[in-house]
Amino acid sequence: MDNTLSIALSRRMVAETLGTMVLVATVIGSGIMATRLTGDPAIQLLGNTLPTGAILVVLVTIFGPVSGAHFNPAVSLVFAFRRELPWPELAPYALAQVVGGLLGTIVAHLMFSLPALEIGDRARNGSAIWFSEIVATFTLVVAILGTLHARREAVPLIVGLTITATYWFTASTSFANPAVTLARGFTQSFAGIALKDIPAFALMQVIGALAGATLARFVFGKFERTNG
Repeated sequence: MDNTLSIALSRRMVAETLGTMVLVATVIGSGIMATRLTGDPAIQLLGNTLPTGAILVVLVTIFGPVSGAHFNPAVSLVFAFRRELPWPELAPYALAQVVGGLLGTIVAHLMFSLPALEIGDRARNGSAIWFSEIVATFTLVVAILGTLHARREAVPLIVGLTITATYWFTASTSFANPAVTLARGFTQSFAGIALKDIPAFALMQVIGALAGATLARFVFGKFERTNG
């Protein structure tokens, strides 16, 4: 999450697409693998958590200097409010992330001999679950912005650790990402979510992201514009 605006938008969109694709393929693929290897729900969740946290460290490290490594429309929205992403580029970023997420679902399914896309049917709803998505996305955004303020080079590790932790202390298992949530709406695997539950998740994620950005600005001070 560095000064990336000098890089062509097309290159940044490819980076966002590829990064989100690999992230979703990891989330869904590791969930499928976990359920095939064990029937213990706790071990299944652990088998889903560790690869997700690990791949985030890798992806943010390698794509951060290219696109900022958002892989998340809620995070891109925060950077647009911070004026580190031009508002006209928010829609292309979100589109790249959504397309990448859907490609990630397809990749994961094909690796495990499943249909390319399936309509998600795993119910994830209720006030506690929705509040959990606010908490998860709030925590992620505060972690990102706080690390940018304190130790920029540590962002990849902090993002991976934050998602690893929020998988376990939130009732929703921390989707914290509208594009990833949509992608997970097209799998019936361990990581899936019913399509009807996605709008509420996305809304809570945006609320959590904006709340996190607001608190980070208050706690860490006003961030100066670093791009453009």
